[in-house]
Amino acid sequence: MTKGRDTKPHIGIFGRRNNGKSSLINALTGQDLAIVSEIPGTTTDPVKKSIEIEGIGPVVMIDTAGTDDTGELGLKRVAKTRDILKIIDLAILVISKNEFDEPEKNLILDFQSNDLPFLIIHNKSDEEKITGALSRVISELYGVPVVNFSAMFPANLNEVIGLIRSSMPETAFKKQTLVGDLISYGDVVLLITPIDIEAPEGRMILPQVQVIRDVLDHDGIAIVCKEREVDTFLKKMNPKPALVITDSQVFPKADAVIPRNIPLTSFSIVLARQKGDFISYMKGTTHISRLCDGDRLLILESCTHHVSCDDIGRVKIPRWLSNFTGKKLEFDVVAGLTKIPQPISDYAMVIQCGGCMITRKQIISRLKPAIEAGIPVTNYGMAIAYVHGIYNRAIAPFMKDSSDSVDYL
Repeated sequence: MTKGRDTKPHIGIFGRRNNGKSSLINALTGQDLAIVSEIPGTTTDPVKKSIEIEGIGPVVMIDTAGTDDTGELGLKRVAKTRDILKIIDLAILVISKNEFDEPEKNLILDFQSNDLPFLIIHNKSDEEKITGALSRVISELYGVPVVNFSAMFPANLNEVIGLIRSSMPETAFKKQTLVGDLISYGDVVLLITPIDIEAPEGRMILPQVQVIRDVLDHDGIAIVCKEREVDTFLKKMNPKPALVITDSQVFPKADAVIPRNIPLTSFSIVLARQKGDFISYMKGTTHISRLCDGDRLLILESCTHHVSCDDIGRVKIPRWLSNFTGKKLEFDVVAGLTKIPQPISDYAMVIQCGGCMITRKQIISRLKPAIEAGIPVTNYGMAIAYVHGIYNRAIAPFMKDSSDSVDYL
């Protein structure tokens, strides 16, 4: 399964083998999307299915292998199933035949340790309904909804969908604005977008598209130009932009040409506020000045892409950090949400990209081990601004609603 390439809310379906997890997905979608069999272990690797849920919109359902799988291969499947907990926004635990013992309780402990909201569906109720006693025990222990359901005869399908809708955290599908709270009706937002070797042929990169849409959604006017045309454009333009957002790679040029009375930031920093742990980023960024010879840094990309000779994460950021600190630094770059190659404690710092291709939940989960271990974290744009001496200016547009962060200016 390709993980971390979809910004829609993710819902994971968990439970023992043959409890009807795949049948539940088929019932929810009204299609035979998942293979159903009486043979335990039919579902091996996690499989994604996209559906639309009224009141939420598009979501990604993830069908997982049974958590009671056995044998060497089965244990590997279970491990992959548990990895899914790091990328989902809601968990559904499927039980049947009134079985609720250690496998279910251990799963719920995993849900809780990952701060995951969850609900429980007692499937195959056409064969055997959940007993009142078990329903009460679950309710008293966990305080979560439990509903009888039959994937074969889904008479109460709307009830299940309603339960999913009410259990899904709003933060998973109601996105914070990128710049809407920074502009007013009719304000001009100037976007500086280099067309260089890393720019995709014939189109714009996703963060630029996302910001343009957000500006339009909030009744602003988006104007786009390359860095070479900014100076000429500003001389002709009246009124001046209310906000300028630049590609982080041309931060120094943008800083030099944009008047100091016009707020300036970058696409990556805008995304950092929407999706990342912005306060932790601000606490961590200044640690760049305290890096030492031999320190190892972890650079986290959210997607896989063709690596150019001047790649931002693999080439430019390491070069800028090494030049700024004057230290001999080591770097590991991890793309997507694949496994980090070394224990998190081996790293002196973590640098996360903007995360345009993944959800906020996935970024927060990705950063959690580092933050809990006291390892400084930052963001591409914030790190780039810092090493070029324009960090304070780059985060200033967001300070009016981030009173807790003023100490880190």
